[in-house]
Amino acid sequence: STPSIHTLDITGGAPELNNNFRFIVSMVRDMEDKRKADGKEIRQKPLDIIDRCNLTVLQEPGQEDLIEFLVKHKVHIVASLPCYSADNVDTQRGNGVFDRSMSGLLALNEAGYGQPNTDLKLDLVYNPLGAFLPPPQQNLESKYKEVLKDNFDIDFNSLFTMTNMPVKRFTDFLYRRNELKDYMDLLVRNFNSDTMDSLMCKNTISVGYDGRIFDCDFNQQLGYTIGANDEFVGGKTVFDINSLNDLQCDAIKNDNHCFGCTAGMGSS
Repeated sequence: STPSIHTLDITGGAPELNNNFRFIVSMVRDMEDKRKADGKEIRQKPLDIIDRCNLTVLQEPGQEDLIEFLVKHKVHIVASLPCYSADNVDTQRGNGVFDRSMSGLLALNEAGYGQPNTDLKLDLVYNPLGAFLPPPQQNLESKYKEVLKDNFDIDFNSLFTMTNMPVKRFTDFLYRRNELKDYMDLLVRNFNSDTMDSLMCKNTISVGYDGRIFDCDFNQQLGYTIGANDEFVGGKTVFDINSLNDLQCDAIKNDNHCFGCTAGMGSS
């Protein structure tokens, strides 16, 4: 019911497979409908509910009606597609992933996603396949649209380029290849102060399954809870606050990985 909250971004490996995914989406839309009926709606437009979809989940057993559910509740799809090449995608994600992803995109298009004159948004996300920065977003978006349309007759709204963050598995990958220092140097050298105003940690909070609150999903992966001490012990949960104003006095926790969001064109 807070008017400053305009987006609910549901993420995970495959959030649709969580038993509470559909409950959360339905509950939010039901609350909006009830407030509207009671004349208490405080937003000019509905909450933007984002599903971070890996596309292959659309072909999983038991998910045959998933697209119908997403359409009904006007869920905004943000799907990861690391390349428009089958070889590159299958190398990174596994054999057959590219073909299943194309099938998923075609099914979403058929349902109205990514099409003109609909409010069903379908965006794609690109991240590099190695220890380098992504190319300019606008140029790569044009290339994605050209290749996917020409080869598969697939449409989408926008492409977002994301820098690989030096956390968890990617950090381990770089360390094993003795490339971690070089990659961190690359991020620092490409620091762009113009990215500072749009950093996710300045307008977003991440909430874990247990209610713990984080400045961003990367801090969540590292366990850097808002309000934790210098050893990252303790911290706040959604059960400890009445509104987002209760977090105003908590400094944003940062570390070396934050250079990933400020390098080049940014990653927020």
